[in-house]
Amino acid sequence: MKIHQLVIFLSVVLGVYTLVNLFLYYQTRPLFSLPTIGTWLKFLFWIMVLSYPFGRTIEALIGGQIPVFLVKTGSMWLAFMLYLTLLFLLFQLSAPLVSWIFNIDIKKDVELRQILTGIVYSVAFVAVLVGYLNAINPKINLIDIKTSKPIPAGGLKIAMVSDIHLGTIIGKKDISRLTERINSQNVDLVVLVGDIFDEDIAPVVNGQMGKMFEHIKSKYGVYAVTGNHEFFGKYQDKIDYLQKHNVKVLNDTAITVANINIVGRYDRQSNYARGQIRKSLPELIENIDKERFILVMDHQPINLNEAVEAGVDMQLSGHTHHGQLWPLNYITKAMYEVSMGYKKKGKAHIYVSPGYGTWGPRVRLGSRPEIAVLMIHN
Repeated sequence: MKIHQLVIFLSVVLGVYTLVNLFLYYQTRPLFSLPTIGTWLKFLFWIMVLSYPFGRTIEALIGGQIPVFLVKTGSMWLAFMLYLTLLFLLFQLSAPLVSWIFNIDIKKDVELRQILTGIVYSVAFVAVLVGYLNAINPKINLIDIKTSKPIPAGGLKIAMVSDIHLGTIIGKKDISRLTERINSQNVDLVVLVGDIFDEDIAPVVNGQMGKMFEHIKSKYGVYAVTGNHEFFGKYQDKIDYLQKHNVKVLNDTAITVANINIVGRYDRQSNYARGQIRKSLPELIENIDKERFILVMDHQPINLNEAVEAGVDMQLSGHTHHGQLWPLNYITKAMYEVSMGYKKKGKAHIYVSPGYGTWGPRVRLGSRPEIAVLMIHN
């Protein structure tokens, strides 16, 4: 991303962030007028609002544990922002009707407004808590794939993981648990379908998280492709780091493993980061043996027709998080042909994972984080 584009992007993001929080401050004012605790609640409100942007800034400048605490705390506020905004908007829309039905003026009754504001915050807290518990408890999702093409005797068992987002929020304990869960499945092959890193590689390197990849057990190895987040920062450093820790990164490359073709694509973001258009799928599979099963890894599930028309047997993608926070899943469902799960399109099997990790808040509502285990057989 060029400097002027980055400035515009950050200006828009900070502008929206500021406006939303000013709206929430205005709606929360009844609680700030409570005796004794009102001032403390106001102080806590602004601490939460400022934690994430200040934490990210300090983390980029000097690092250390203080910004880590601020980022983790502030990231949870991002989830609160969504649900508080939705609940307060619902309150504003319903207040005239409720006032008319019960013959009361909700907006002028200070004590009632304090109670209702407290209820809004309580509901938002429960939603975020449930979402957090969901986010830290990924499932194993078993998918059965049949093919007429030659597959190793007994079938081929593949663990697919996308959108880990390793960094400040998702750290060494999380990648360690991921490794344990993968190993418990006794798979033949492991594929990491992009967004392995969150943003900056420094927390991953400093935390020596890459060593966990070396403990993954699979008969044929661990393969990966880049996601859009790999290109936020020094993408080549991230690729080199993975290669150093026994993860083979396939950048617009096709290889044969276990008698199947594995095709790894650069993420679409690479077009801007590298200043070079990634290869088309027909180019990538031009010289491979098409009698073999063709498995494509492409982080973003865009233009699925390309895979179908190219004669691909299966495409694995991630990226969408299925919205991560309800009701944002309705947006991703509108944007992508497949926002989450399996679809047979023509002769191609398409699978889009909601991902293992999270971006921003460690909160998920509307989808469960997962490790997808694919059993490909005749």
